[in-house]
Amino acid sequence: MKFLKTLLKWIVIVIGLTIALLYITDTDYLIKAVRTIYLTGHKTAYLEDYKKFDNRTIAKGVGEEWPLHKNYNSVKETEALNIWNQTLGTVAFLIIKNDSIWFENYYDGFDKDSKSNSFSMAKSLVSAMLGKAIMEGKIKSLNQHVSDFYPEFNGKYASKLTVGDLSSMASGMDWDESYYSPFSITTKAYFYNHLEKMMLGVKVISEPGKSYKYLSGNTELLGMVITKATGKTLADYLSNEFWKPLGCEHEAFWQIDNKKNGLEKAYCCIASDARDFARFGKLYKDHGKWNGKQLLDSAFVAKSVTPRFAESPQYGYGWWLIQNHNGKHFFMMRGHLGQYVIVEPNDNVIIVRLGRLSAKKEGGADPFSKDIYGYIDEAYKMMKK
Repeated sequence: MKFLKTLLKWIVIVIGLTIALLYITDTDYLIKAVRTIYLTGHKTAYLEDYKKFDNRTIAKGVGEEWPLHKNYNSVKETEALNIWNQTLGTVAFLIIKNDSIWFENYYDGFDKDSKSNSFSMAKSLVSAMLGKAIMEGKIKSLNQHVSDFYPEFNGKYASKLTVGDLSSMASGMDWDESYYSPFSITTKAYFYNHLEKMMLGVKVISEPGKSYKYLSGNTELLGMVITKATGKTLADYLSNEFWKPLGCEHEAFWQIDNKKNGLEKAYCCIASDARDFARFGKLYKDHGKWNGKQLLDSAFVAKSVTPRFAESPQYGYGWWLIQNHNGKHFFMMRGHLGQYVIVEPNDNVIIVRLGRLSAKKEGGADPFSKDIYGYIDEAYKMMKK
């Protein structure tokens, strides 16, 4: 009994010292990571983890149902698509053709009303919000400096940083885009309770606007700028300027760092459903117009889905670009674990896939994992039947 008491005492001491060390080294966010992710059996963020975090509501207005195509669900998944869906844990798969839902199916207990984490698809929405703020004159242009909103960005390179650099992933920021390391700044941002404080400590270490490098910190800082420029939270601005005008059928949730600070994780983490995510694909397909109203400047939309850098043709301003696949050109929203809204404007086709995993990217220069091509190819095979 004495041995057990001594052992218990030392266990308590070790745990106490460990927690104290985490706070001293500003890594106490790991406690939240263990509680919300690792103790639930996951190695990284997952589709329904929004339930474990504080959120701000993205309010809906009058819902507008997607019309169903005259051939709605007349064709089943191909054998190859079934394999993709089963292997990678797809929860939603939609094909929207000529602005009507041509095919949709849900899996693993999900349905058309189920919410799941957007992950980095949110970056495309934040870019749209930037375009809206420019359209309203609250931000001057893509060339306005971040230092106009946050004077802290006034170093050798930081003073040159523009909002366009943030949207196009060309900030030159010191950032480790690692999703599985518990010590990367990306992981820290996911669990940290003071995002603004963290972001204002990030350095710009190379000249902005010169080359592409995908960094989630860019969109977090961009979200902070939009909040300052508009005087509204990101969730409220998204609701008023897009969610309601687009007729989204369900309210959504945007993860925040904590209830007190209430800063949205701008680079990710909008919990919504496949049908409502698809509306943003249609908005960009239609050059920023919805039901006859110009929600976004068409020139901004065109710029967003055009590569900024010739040597990095896979990215524009907040949108991923597939320049030539089987003679077709796609732009897409893309998120961790394979959240996709894929648009082929010339064919008037939108493909939505939400799920638990994505295929690992193979070696070489191609920035896209093979499942993306798989979902495209199988959707087109289905439409040809």
